[in-house]
Amino acid sequence: MGDYVAMLVSTIPGFVYSVIRFIVLKKVNFLGIYLIVTLAIGTLIDVLAGSALQMLWNGVIYSFVLSFLLLISIAINKPLHLLFAVDIMELRGRDREILKKEFYQKDVLFVFKLITFGFALQGILLASIRVWLIVNYGVEAFDKGIVVRQVISWTTTAVLMYGFIHIGKMLNYKSDEELEMESKEA
Repeated sequence: MGDYVAMLVSTIPGFVYSVIRFIVLKKVNFLGIYLIVTLAIGTLIDVLAGSALQMLWNGVIYSFVLSFLLLISIAINKPLHLLFAVDIMELRGRDREILKKEFYQKDVLFVFKLITFGFALQGILLASIRVWLIVNYGVEAFDKGIVVRQVISWTTTAVLMYGFIHIGKMLNYKSDEELEMESKEA
């Protein structure tokens, strides 16, 4: 029973983020909804698994489904990571409509598509490794390959985070520190 409670508690950060976001901006955001829905579905899938092996397979299927969702978002020209970036930047005080105009510029949109594709590829790669581990090791697959999966995950994430930094440079965004220094100089 304690494990189920722990899994359900994992949905709290997304819920708290969405509530705070709603209070601050008086509107619901896409990132908050995505966090809550994916965490709740992931938790539900784990709770309903019935066995450790089934839970591992459910995790693989869920990773493939989320990666497919990212690929669909690219195909319909609304990369999810662009939508997430709009929500985050809006929370930092930027105008949503201006952000959309900036982010949907051809070159910037292309980088967002690459970032979203990179996260989809990361999900597919990690899920494929899990498939191989489950087939070869069964339930013990969870323990096997943890280091390899973490290295792949962190390396890919670092490369993809550079994509966000590159977008900031393309749009000539300034960091909070730079903006603060400019305001002190004025």
